[in-house]
Amino acid sequence: MVSTASASLASLWDEVSGTQPDPDVWVVVATLVAAAAVVVPQGLWRLSRNAVTIAHEGGHGLVALLTGRTLTGIRLHSDTSGLTVSRGKPHGIGMILTAAAGYTAPPLLGLGGAALLGTGRITLLLWLATVLLVAMLVMIRNAYGVLTVVVTGGTFVLVSWLTGPQVQAAFAYAVVWFLLLGGVRPAFELQAKRSHGGAPDSDADQLSRLTHVPAGLWLFLFHAVSLCALLGGGRWLLG
Repeated sequence: MVSTASASLASLWDEVSGTQPDPDVWVVVATLVAAAAVVVPQGLWRLSRNAVTIAHEGGHGLVALLTGRTLTGIRLHSDTSGLTVSRGKPHGIGMILTAAAGYTAPPLLGLGGAALLGTGRITLLLWLATVLLVAMLVMIRNAYGVLTVVVTGGTFVLVSWLTGPQVQAAFAYAVVWFLLLGGVRPAFELQAKRSHGGAPDSDADQLSRLTHVPAGLWLFLFHAVSLCALLGGGRWLLG
């Protein structure tokens, strides 16, 4: 009985961690175009930005836990804003890394996803994304946030279990392209808001107060991370 269970687990792990064939080049290009189509137009961006907010707030939450802070909850709002609350020292490296993780999380997740797809690990990417969404769901503290994460996670589960390899590959590439492209736009939006005197409590401003480094330099970091991730991840996906 034990050996049968062990064999099943080993078989499952081999299936998840194994490699799958790369999709045709036209699929990679088509998913790039599809991702751009929901990131560039303002109307569609208002809706698709919810997924970027999940990654943004999830980044805050994950780094808070990794740096020893106590994560108390995450809220996602219908205006695509979010809030992650953690307890711990109000200063120091843990707080700095937690504050810096939001705008850098979506492009870095996209870069990590591109690295997995570059080695043919499509199934592993889909499962890892599902696990992260389930873990995040536990910390959501409002109804809209629960709905958003459940719908997103459910989509990953349905694609992973009910579709064939070609559909899974197309979905995985579309998701990664979306994170890479969608990770670029929020920093520019924040820069535009700050130029008009808005967003006084943005992540960049909080980091400025924590480190005494001008908020503009933190914005430059957000731009650098997102653009470098797009270039590097794009090379892996197209390569």
